[in-house]
Amino acid sequence: MSQDRLSTPRLIAFAGPAIPIAALGLPLAVFIPQLFAGPMGLGLSTVGTIFLIARFWDVITDPVMGAVSDQISSKWGKRRHWIVAAVPILVVSVFMVFIPQNSPSAWYLFGWLILLYVGWTMLTLSHLSWGAELDDDYDQRSRIQGFREGFAILGIPLVMMIPVAIESFSPESEGLLRTQVAAMGWFVILLLPLAVFLAVRTVSERDQFKKDKRPIGEQTNAIVRQLSFKRIKDALVPLKSNNALQRVVASDFFSGISGASLGTLFLYEVRFVWEAEAWSGRFLLIYFFAGLAFVPILLKLSYKIGKHRALITAAGFNVCFVPIVYFLPPGQPLIVAAALVFLGVNVGSVTILYRAIMADVGDWDEVQTGKRRTGLFYSLLTFTQKTGGAIAVGSVFWTLDAIGFQPTGENTPGAIQGLALLFVGIPMVCNAMVVILMWGFPIDLAKQQELRRIIDERKVEEWESDQRPIL
Repeated sequence: MSQDRLSTPRLIAFAGPAIPIAALGLPLAVFIPQLFAGPMGLGLSTVGTIFLIARFWDVITDPVMGAVSDQISSKWGKRRHWIVAAVPILVVSVFMVFIPQNSPSAWYLFGWLILLYVGWTMLTLSHLSWGAELDDDYDQRSRIQGFREGFAILGIPLVMMIPVAIESFSPESEGLLRTQVAAMGWFVILLLPLAVFLAVRTVSERDQFKKDKRPIGEQTNAIVRQLSFKRIKDALVPLKSNNALQRVVASDFFSGISGASLGTLFLYEVRFVWEAEAWSGRFLLIYFFAGLAFVPILLKLSYKIGKHRALITAAGFNVCFVPIVYFLPPGQPLIVAAALVFLGVNVGSVTILYRAIMADVGDWDEVQTGKRRTGLFYSLLTFTQKTGGAIAVGSVFWTLDAIGFQPTGENTPGAIQGLALLFVGIPMVCNAMVVILMWGFPIDLAKQQELRRIIDERKVEEWESDQRPIL
């Protein structure tokens, strides 16, 4: 079925919220754990446990949000109202987490993290699902997700320029980390409402996703019904038979562990292993700008060999290259910078492919079940990324504590070697698992086109059936 291609200016407006989303994600992964474990005085094990539990809260919120958003619509469609509703939740919770007053307790961090993740789930899941529903074409889905992920990667160096600038003006000032985190928080607080406003005003949802015009009271009752255990179980049980979905979700889980472990350990690696603390901000900028450069390369590769094969190629490259990082000499920032260019393939290229592949998996499921469950499927991706990240932060901080690593003091050679092994070992193993899981993935271009043909034929039949006069 033909449809208008989304123009580049409108696609830019759609992708805009990915910048503050990513700008929020980087400090949460890299700076916030170290802020509360070090200057805020909560300790490695406590902070690791808090992040682990808070992230596992998404075990509940992600699938529930996915199932509910697939069923409940407004005059705007299925997705945009959730995006708008997430803004005030995130603005308040970001302020409390990034700009803590006095000496916050463990319960303070835990409570506000929970609320922050609720808002993040509403925003990211709805934005991902909206993107998947903007086009049915195999390659156009990659283009849409490519723009979104490209903007997400762009948001990371943009927010990273803030701590780099602060560090350059006052490198030895007391409370430097706290000042840097607060400035990044204000960046998100100010940019998020503007980006969301432009997106929802410029890009509309397709007509087929604007069918529900029930009064708000009926929709509220429907939401309550959707939250019943039986409804959620009924939505999830059929997924057991979808092999393609199982592969993507498992692979994304391991990729989440890989990326989060790198982010969690990065500043420690720079300071204690590479002995180049003055380069911390610049290293992060190099790493993420390199990731931005890899996006069009991997997209072009996916057009030629298919999405899952491009994903296997990227993961295989990581398996081979990451061990080289272990042998980088300390005190040689230029050599480290060169290595980080190639390590940048970890940043966002594979994430684009997971999102684009999941849209195709949704077609597979629709052919099998007759249901369109894009929100539910993308909730599984956000869940695996967050769960992988939670496991990474928790297990890494516990391990560092167990080997006697001191984030603010002197460390033994054994503790530093343990840090270096964690930094390279976790990504290497996780990327090897991605290669194994995605090998022989069943949906390629030809299969996706066949699935779309079946779905489109069904829609035509349904339309013709609706047009027949009732005798």
